[in-house]
Amino acid sequence: MDIVFLRNLKIDTVIGIYDWERKIRQTVILDLEMGADVRRAAASERIEDALDYKAVAKRLIAFVEQSEFQLVETLAENCAAIVREEFGVKWLRLSLNKVGAVSGAQDVGVIIERGAR
Repeated sequence: MDIVFLRNLKIDTVIGIYDWERKIRQTVILDLEMGADVRRAAASERIEDALDYKAVAKRLIAFVEQSEFQLVETLAENCAAIVREEFGVKWLRLSLNKVGAVSGAQDVGVIIERGAR
């Protein structure tokens, strides 16, 4: 299986369980690895035959910017479902980093893997 990836996709959203978090926007960072077969696109050089990572990024940006989840787990699951359902991705690994959520920690978040590899 080939992998199409997006790394360090920064998006501002409302996320968190505390009252003060519900009143501000915080940055989350998405990293995705998406299973794909790139041979057809490589042979045709047509975007229609590829997993269009720009379209995936634009869709996730629009969704995350408008979302107001409490937990990063819920946001990650919803993002994974969008990629799988709307873009036909059978397998993905998604990392969601909530920047600055824990004092003293550089990164905190979840990594989920969905589908058969």
